[in-house]
Amino acid sequence: MLSKKTIIIVFTIYILQMSAFAQKPSFMNIKILTTTDVHGAIYPYDFINDREVDFSLAQVHTYVNQQRKDTFQEVVLLDNGDILQGQPNVYYSNFEDVKNEHICSRVMNYMKYDAATIGNHDIEAGHPVYDKLIKEFRFPWLAANAINTATGKPYFKPYHIIGRNGVKIAVIGLITPAIPTWLPPKIWEGMEFEDMIESARKWVKQVKISENPDLIIGLFHAGIDFTYNNQNEHTYKNENATVLIAQKVPGFDVVFCGHDHRPFNQKVVNTDGDSVLILNARNYASHIAEASITLEMNKKTGNYKKTVSGDLIETKRFQPDTVFLGRFNKEYREVKEFVSKPIGAIEKTINSKESFVGCSEFVELIQQVMLDVTKADIAFAEPLAFNASIKEGKIYVRDLFNLYKYENLLYTMNLSGLEIKNYLEFSYAGWLNQMKNADDHVLLFKPMEEGEKPQLTGAFYNFSSAKGIIYTVNVQKPAGDRVTIKCLENGKPFALDQIYKVAVNSYRGNGGGGHLTDGAKINKDLLSRRIVASSQQDLRYYIMKWIESKHFISPVNSHNWKIVPEEWVKTAKEKDLKLLFPY
Repeated sequence: MLSKKTIIIVFTIYILQMSAFAQKPSFMNIKILTTTDVHGAIYPYDFINDREVDFSLAQVHTYVNQQRKDTFQEVVLLDNGDILQGQPNVYYSNFEDVKNEHICSRVMNYMKYDAATIGNHDIEAGHPVYDKLIKEFRFPWLAANAINTATGKPYFKPYHIIGRNGVKIAVIGLITPAIPTWLPPKIWEGMEFEDMIESARKWVKQVKISENPDLIIGLFHAGIDFTYNNQNEHTYKNENATVLIAQKVPGFDVVFCGHDHRPFNQKVVNTDGDSVLILNARNYASHIAEASITLEMNKKTGNYKKTVSGDLIETKRFQPDTVFLGRFNKEYREVKEFVSKPIGAIEKTINSKESFVGCSEFVELIQQVMLDVTKADIAFAEPLAFNASIKEGKIYVRDLFNLYKYENLLYTMNLSGLEIKNYLEFSYAGWLNQMKNADDHVLLFKPMEEGEKPQLTGAFYNFSSAKGIIYTVNVQKPAGDRVTIKCLENGKPFALDQIYKVAVNSYRGNGGGGHLTDGAKINKDLLSRRIVASSQQDLRYYIMKWIESKHFISPVNSHNWKIVPEEWVKTAKEKDLKLLFPY
């Protein structure tokens, strides 16, 4: 028999639940609008290439305002990370104009974002930047699986409750746990990253118990392809676990993803047999992911019947909000002045696309800076832009964002000759095809149907080549047995058992792309022991200072490496470049 005290508690809970039920609307339309991977696209203007564009947060704001004026629906605005890297306007706020309020906090507060999840490129900006933004944002920055090592609790807020006329919407944020693979430890110092699936299970349970929400929304800065980079559904700390969570962790009504820049609008069925909508708004504010949700109250149960549909809205359909542009015009002019500063001149135009099929002036320029700054024996670098040019004549600050896309630090590492060779074997295995004859492709393409746009099998930003050594890559041979290193560029012998100082960017030096771990076979946990030195500033800063010191640059292609047999490769290079760059 229940005690009097227990009966009072149960009755009290019942009264409170009935009271809450009475306050809830019987019917509601909710639109959840989400941006992701904005990468600094605040204005309809590309500061790097000095041209207008037809996508931006200014256009997002136009659409959001339209939706907010509709009195028959409630609007929620979210962002899914990676806004602090990409365009010079965010770089300027990150590292140049550090005393004033950050451009992103000013803009996103003005747009009245309800919540956001932090992305890996936001972490890349470093503690001084993202810790400052946590304080400046008038909405929470989420990441339930980024754990403060000092407290054992999330470093960022794990979830946020958004109320709309008595309806409770819980937003749980997660970040890709692969950050330690890409970024130097000092950038994420004081944090560790939990497996996304485990974290999702824990926080869904917690939210249900503590908050009893009507909707649970996943806001995950992770992609949809859980097989990427040779992973699978059982890979612990999978980089792109979004779909796996939607399938394996019941409770989510909608999951928003990002990180991989791939548009996605699809429903999956979870282990409870419920349908879960997954949306990805692509990147650069070119699209808005829109979840339309209708709630209809079942008066007998007090629960809502939910109808959920998704759409991807192209922002080029809308004019930029003129009030928005006027409000942030001062910041626009400051950044335009910053990127228009001349820092030197270059004798001829160089383009990244030549780097895909051989030794190029574009990549060699980066490698030469790395060697000069670090005094290393060898430098590894790659084309970080698919088709970018530095044009003949004056070089401006904006050009450096074409030449070097990311805010990587510069590492000097100790590697053996064998590790250097295996690094290169790994790089070319994901880059070049094994040619059977002169009519074959030299680049490694995915299988193509007739009329289908050609796609490379590997990511071009992993096409890493070396300067400081003279070598050949024989594409008649199978992957893993192609690279022959003749000697150092200074004429000294190259030995597989000798230790060399090697310059790499911090992404690569921390294991990004797998060149050092899967290629050179260095244990991931031991990579930090190989680091002899790390730069204080990002590599772009040193390239800028290097150009300023030279005043005038004559691009050099030393042809220190080449693909053989040359008679086969000559025709194949021309054919493959036309496939990749038809215009």
